[in-house]
Amino acid sequence: MSPWSFLAFAVLLLSPALALSNQPPNIVLIFADDLGFGDLACYGHPGSSTPNLDKMAAAGLRFTDFYSSSPVCSPSRAALLTGRFQTRSGVYPGVFYPGSRGGLPLAEVTLAELLKGRGYATAAVGKWHLGLGPNGTFLPTNQGFDHYLGVPYSHDQGPCQNLTCFPPDVRCFGSCDQGVVSVPLMWNQSILEQPLSFPKLQARYTAFARDFITSTAKHRLPFLLYYASHHTHYPQFASEEYTGRSPRGPFGDALLEFDGSVGNILQTLQEAGVDKNTLVFFTADNGPETMRMSRGGSSGLLKCGKGTTYEGGMREPAIAYWPGRIAPGVTHELASILDILPTVASIAGVALPNVTLDGYDLSPVLFGSGKSPRQLMFYYPPSPNQLLGVFAVRYGKYKAHFFTQGAFHSDTTPDADCHGLTPLKAHDPPLLFDLEADPAENYNLLQGDAMGPDLLTILKETRLQKALFDLRMEFGQSQTARGQDPSLEPCCNPQCGPKPSCCSCNKAS
Repeated sequence: MSPWSFLAFAVLLLSPALALSNQPPNIVLIFADDLGFGDLACYGHPGSSTPNLDKMAAAGLRFTDFYSSSPVCSPSRAALLTGRFQTRSGVYPGVFYPGSRGGLPLAEVTLAELLKGRGYATAAVGKWHLGLGPNGTFLPTNQGFDHYLGVPYSHDQGPCQNLTCFPPDVRCFGSCDQGVVSVPLMWNQSILEQPLSFPKLQARYTAFARDFITSTAKHRLPFLLYYASHHTHYPQFASEEYTGRSPRGPFGDALLEFDGSVGNILQTLQEAGVDKNTLVFFTADNGPETMRMSRGGSSGLLKCGKGTTYEGGMREPAIAYWPGRIAPGVTHELASILDILPTVASIAGVALPNVTLDGYDLSPVLFGSGKSPRQLMFYYPPSPNQLLGVFAVRYGKYKAHFFTQGAFHSDTTPDADCHGLTPLKAHDPPLLFDLEADPAENYNLLQGDAMGPDLLTILKETRLQKALFDLRMEFGQSQTARGQDPSLEPCCNPQCGPKPSCCSCNKAS
């Protein structure tokens, strides 16, 4: 039995008592990978084709000042699912790898676990990247998700020259990580296929999502669907249907396929008759990997990209879509992926977990009843530490950089501040920018003319807010620092040899 057929069967086994007469709204979270602020057509890119995301933006609420919690992957995903900065959960420094011993701690309360207590069916599809661990300890099915179909880490964390594109004899661009197992496709905690054929992946994800939505809707179950796409992370890939269709080349093809998956989800919601009772929220994990040049995405008018605490590294496109509930428009209110958990909890009528949260309920912004309760945003680098604390603070429209550092992810741009060899710099006084007038962070307000009383007040306030936040932040034990064990790398033939080359099988048929 295929996993997507089994999914429909499994939903039938859920207790009828979970079918609520006063059913809370369904939640669909769509998370892109390494997508820049300037990559979508609805955010100004002239060469992108994103008709379904554009439809969401036109009929929903488009954010202009929405932030990730980190400029790299695993930390931002931890923050999305917990409503807490990655420093609290220990998902730092950097990201998890196939053999990582650590992962998102099971003691952390995820959004899926919150909603299950309200009778929600929960499913995750796509990229996880919050750890695998011994015997799949940290996989989604141990973090509140009933079902999981996807890749447990980033698809470049393996010998990705084995991933083929169309025509079938054309290999995907890039060599990626060598000496580790080939990338697996997992169903819950079992490996279906290794190595994974990525050009066929989108059809599998679409079938999974359609079956999950259709089955839960049919049985009047509220649901959470977390779709964490591999697009548009390097190296890009696409199915035959999308290859060669975009003027932006392979990156554009991958983006177009991602947009197609968004369209499939929206269509399925409508066909299942639940689109009027479903919040669909789209955003991305971090900024573009500009070191890949045309294969790396665009931060638009923002400075730098992935790996940096400049705007291009952490400000993301975001769209909230709920026909009949969220009015079309554009908001300049400050918001973050940290706010998704408390917002969804409020909408679903679920009590917040008894832990320190860093997010706020954005319901007033979504439903037009008020302003965002978020007035501050704190910027951590990929490798935060307690000695330096946050690198930057946004206070209203102003942003103060106390430390800056380049990143190899942001190499190749003309701006040397972005480059990997640009060292850590402390700034006293900090660099201060007016992000409403200067979102590209070109003009330091504390340079040149004498400081006026208004700027002096802003300077004092940002210093104070940084000091208070750093003082109150409790760093959890680092999970990525627990190291790696090659024996933990997922292998469909665990007792085979020699590894990793023998880890090859296909159980999907």
